[in-house]
Amino acid sequence: MRLAMTYTRLRTEERLLLDAFEGQGIDVDPIDLRSAVFDPADAGDWRRYDAVLDRSVSLTATLTAVRVLEGLGVRCINPLSAVEACSDKLATTIALLRAGVPTPAVRVATGVESGLVAIEAIGYPAVLKPTVGSWGRLVARVNDRDAAEALLEHRATLGSAQQGVFYVQEHIDKPDRDIRVFVVGGEPVAAIVRHSAHWVTNTARGATAEGLELTDALRSIARRSAKAVGADLVAVDLLECPRRGLLVNELNHSMEFRNSITTTGVDIPGLIARYAASIADTLRAREAASA
Repeated sequence: MRLAMTYTRLRTEERLLLDAFEGQGIDVDPIDLRSAVFDPADAGDWRRYDAVLDRSVSLTATLTAVRVLEGLGVRCINPLSAVEACSDKLATTIALLRAGVPTPAVRVATGVESGLVAIEAIGYPAVLKPTVGSWGRLVARVNDRDAAEALLEHRATLGSAQQGVFYVQEHIDKPDRDIRVFVVGGEPVAAIVRHSAHWVTNTARGATAEGLELTDALRSIARRSAKAVGADLVAVDLLECPRRGLLVNELNHSMEFRNSITTTGVDIPGLIARYAASIADTLRAREAASA
């Protein structure tokens, strides 16, 4: 059995994963995508890998590599369909709605005037987000019509294709926290709460995290979310709505977990390493049986 782990920067998470693979006696080759060249017609050296675990920080690099590798028949963790569904908030919303998973209400528009209609259909305050992005960047709470008009004009003036899609989400009057559940192989393994005095509760924006017991309700909604997008590995971000209960806010296909290991007492990189190895072992055994 042979594994590769692709990356664009060796962060703490990737180093922890390499340590976990080594500690379990699993051979894994770290491959920097910045130096990789792919031939869509020939797998070449990629043939020797039973599976590839993607850990690239760059979404563009991930999508490119996984798209080519899957086209060549290489099993990727996560699959391309899961990466596409998790990395685009509109795609995430559609997948969750199709699966009947509760999520905040959303309106989408592609023009400034229709964007204003979308915001007022949701009602103030509303949340305006880019469809692609992370760490809470460019997320804005729209409190009134003046703010809506200014934000829409600014984003339209930026001129990028991403800013031309106005994704408007219902603002949830949650407590000073949100919840993140880590799912490995379809099974919720750990959860944290992220506290912040700011309405955006990303740790990248200064939120503090602590461990949270996995309840039956959290397990159920996290499993359903992972299944909705077909993800091997995913972090499910949830909001606690005082009226509707747990709502899935976003999904993260390349989850960060460095601060959640001691917080939860769960060896998250160890579980990921074991799961990736199990995928590779299964594929190797299947290939041997069909030979």
